[in-house]
Amino acid sequence: MTREDKDGAGDSDPAALAGFPALGALVTRMEAQLARLRERRDPRRFFHATYLRTTQAVGTELAAGGFLDAAWVERWDVAFAGLYLDALEADARAGPVPGPWAAAFAAADDPASVLPPLRHVLLGMNAHINYDLPQALLAVISDAEFGDPALLARRAADHRHIDRVLSALVDRRDRLPEAAGDPRGVTDRLLARANRLAAKRFLTEARAKVWANARVLAGARRQDEADYHARLAELEQLATARVADLARPGQVLLRLAARGFGIALSPGPRPAPPPRHPDPHGGP
Repeated sequence: MTREDKDGAGDSDPAALAGFPALGALVTRMEAQLARLRERRDPRRFFHATYLRTTQAVGTELAAGGFLDAAWVERWDVAFAGLYLDALEADARAGPVPGPWAAAFAAADDPASVLPPLRHVLLGMNAHINYDLPQALLAVISDAEFGDPALLARRAADHRHIDRVLSALVDRRDRLPEAAGDPRGVTDRLLARANRLAAKRFLTEARAKVWANARVLAGARRQDEADYHARLAELEQLATARVADLARPGQVLLRLAARGFGIALSPGPRPAPPPRHPDPHGGP
């Protein structure tokens, strides 16, 4: 076994996932994709391996009975991961991908921009949490469920519980997956207490905004399809701008401290489109 293999996800426990076949199939799919990313030495592997480890940790927590509704969490986790994996596969065949993922993948493709592993992880996390997670919540929470306060409280509690799983991973003093041999030790290890505390704070802040954004999208979905797609386009625009900002050179943690990790849709009616100016040549 190579050092890189040892520093990869490495936390898979088939026994823990035996009761959750859909999650087990997801882990298998992610492991196969990680092998392909490793073969190409693709910088996307830094986020992918970290996300695989997170998925495995959720599976362990599911098996331990840590969630109120394990079946719902499994459906949600599979739907959530699928949005990223579909974007990754579309990008591999040069197909269209959502704006936030296009910005994150562009950083991995740019030979003139050699970002440290932790930056690739942050870009992937930002795109996935800010853009994909609200959509995943809507995929597994119906309009009727959004109108059921008791049930919605259970869903919100399981949503918050994910923070504890992520915090436990952040607290581990492991090397970032796939970062073995990288010379920038300060960026490829989550060892600094300040960085660990900041990461947990950013994740909690972002996920709280995700829940609020999901409520806004749900309200738009109840209005009509056009309203929903307009709100989704707004979310994509905001998420793309945030990923692009994080990809810029400079102290990314300071930027996050100033602006936060998450994004927020306006809670009111969707913004009106800009006025159209008459065509001076006589067009509409």
